Amino acid sequence: MEISVDPIINEPALVVSGDFTSLVLADIHLGIEWDLYKSGFSIPSQIDQRLERIMRLIDQTSPDHIILLGDIKHNVPQVSWQERDEIPYFISTLAEQATVDVFPGNHDGGIEFLLPKGCDVKLHSPRGAIIDGVGYFHGHTWPAVEILSAEKIIVAHNHPTVRFTDAMGYSVVEQVWLKTHFKKEVFVEHFKSSAFDKENGNWADPDVLVVPAFNELCGGVAFNESVRDDLLGPIFSSGAVELDNSEIYLLDGTFLGILKNIRKLEETKPRTGKRRARKKRSGEVGK
Repeated sequence: MEISVDPIINEPALVVSGDFTSLVLADIHLGIEWDLYKSGFSIPSQIDQRLERIMRLIDQTSPDHIILLGDIKHNVPQVSWQERDEIPYFISTLAEQATVDVFPGNHDGGIEFLLPKGCDVKLHSPRGAIIDGVGYFHGHTWPAVEILSAEKIIVAHNHPTVRFTDAMGYSVVEQVWLKTHFKKEVFVEHFKSSAFDKENGNWADPDVLVVPAFNELCGGVAFNESVRDDLLGPIFSSGAVELDNSEIYLLDGTFLGILKNIRKLEETKPRTGKRRARKKRSGEVGK
């Protein structure tokens, strides 16, 4: 079976085509407005705009499955009144269009109680699953070992961006896609197994795609200014992801180059200054 993975131009979303078509979205962070309100920022709920945007993508791609790749909700550890109100409505609206596959992220504690009853919705393990030949997991945990047998893996969690800074010090941040590979030896060490090979069917040297956040309010990680310890999730902090040779693409499809070269350019090199210590996100499973 031939599988194609195609980011949608100018959208942090992608289409996977195999035996059927899947629309993939990650890091929607419904309920972030309530969190911002508690911090002094008054932003009305954006759920109608988000649903309208997703419905346009559904009309464009006609998916059989809609894959929500983690962090559907925002607040941790509690569930806000906004999430109790909006998430069942959001999921049921999508389920009227296609089968909805939910992969919990570190912000999704208690989401099983928010999924609407009687709808075409499947809740997967936080460690991921293979759907139509493609492996999916959010990225706040190690993946299940069987995920590594897929030839293509899609992961989220880091909200990847690149920061561009001019000579005057003004900067702009753009969302990006990362196309990369895993380092087999790190997984062998983690799973305490030397049996990762194609003969045993559990290592396919998969193409790995790191997807940007669908919610523009939740920020991101500037990969060109980050070292390994700044990145989120055990596969990144352990060095299991080949970062230096990652291919970086803007949402409009522009290929910026590989990460190690982007870090050398004047506009995108790491800035000097004191680095803040990374705080582990709630729900992250350790290194």
